[in-house]
Amino acid sequence: MIIVCPSCKRQHKVDESRLSDKVKAAKCVFCGHKFPIPKPGDVETEPPAVAEALPAAEATASSMRRIAVSLSKGGVGKTTTAVNLAAGLALAGFNVLLVDTDTQGQASYMLGVKPKAGLTELMTGELIPQECLVKARERLWLLAGGRALAGVKRLIARKDFRGEMTLSEALTPFEGQFDYVVVDTSPGWDVLTINVLFYVREVLIPVSLEVMTIQGLLEFSRSLASVQNYHRDLTLKYVVPTFLDKRVKQSEEILQQLTSYYNSRMCPPIRYNVRLSEAPGYGKTIYEYAPGSPGAKDYRDLVRRVAGNDELLS
Repeated sequence: MIIVCPSCKRQHKVDESRLSDKVKAAKCVFCGHKFPIPKPGDVETEPPAVAEALPAAEATASSMRRIAVSLSKGGVGKTTTAVNLAAGLALAGFNVLLVDTDTQGQASYMLGVKPKAGLTELMTGELIPQECLVKARERLWLLAGGRALAGVKRLIARKDFRGEMTLSEALTPFEGQFDYVVVDTSPGWDVLTINVLFYVREVLIPVSLEVMTIQGLLEFSRSLASVQNYHRDLTLKYVVPTFLDKRVKQSEEILQQLTSYYNSRMCPPIRYNVRLSEAPGYGKTIYEYAPGSPGAKDYRDLVRRVAGNDELLS
C-alpha cells in the first residue's frame, strides 16, 4: 500500500504483509515526521504523479541502451567515466539515468547533489520508484548509491532463486523512459556487480595504463565470460584507456598492446588531466568546471563514440 507523510506529502510504499499488529506509527525518511499508519481502506491505491520525476516516455524498452561502466579493480576512473559519460549524453539531448551501485555513493558527490533516497529504497521496495530518483541535471536523473547498499547485497545473497535478477526487476518501472541507462559499479566482484551484468547489454571498461590494471582486466574478462554463458546479449563493447600520460613510456607501450588486442573496441584515451580530479570537489562535471580542458575534450569524444554520432557536442 502507499502511505503519504502528512508533513512533507512524500509517498512511501509499504508491504502490508511485513507489518505486525503492534506497529501503529511510521517515520518519514525524508522529513523525520512520525505519524499513525492509516488503515488499508483509508490509503490511496494509486499514487499521484510526481512532477518532473521522469521524462516523457519516448524510448522503447528495446531501444533503451544499458551500459555498465565496470572493472573489478579500483582507481581506474570508473565513477569519473560513468558520471561524465552520462552527463555528456544528457548534454547531447538524450534522456539518461545514472545508476550508482557503489556503497561509496560517489556519483552523488561528483554531481553536487544530496539525495535522501536512491537505489537501496528502490530495491527494497521502501519507496515508490519515482521517489527514489533525483534530477541531477537537465535530462539527467540519478539513482544514488551509498552505504545502505551493503544490506541489499545481503538480501540478494540470501535469495534461493533468481537473485541475479533482483536489480533488473527493480529497474523494470523505468523501461522505455530513458535513452540510456549508465550503471557505475563498485571495485571487486560481488552479487550486486553480477546483478548489474545481468541487467545491462553493453560493458564499458575503463583501463588505467598500469601493469596491475592489465592483470585486473584479464581477471574481469574471465568473470565476464562466465556471465555471458547465461546472458547471451551481454557484450564487451568499449575499452577506454584512462590516465594517459605521454611522458611515461610504459603508458604508451600498454596502450599499444591494448589496441592490438581489443582493436575495434578501443576508444580514444582519456588523458591525465588535473581538472578531472578537481571538478568533483565543486560538485561539477568536467563540462561545467573546465569545458575547454583536455579532459572535457576527451569525454566529449567518448560520448560521440558511444552514441555513434561525430556531430554531437561540436
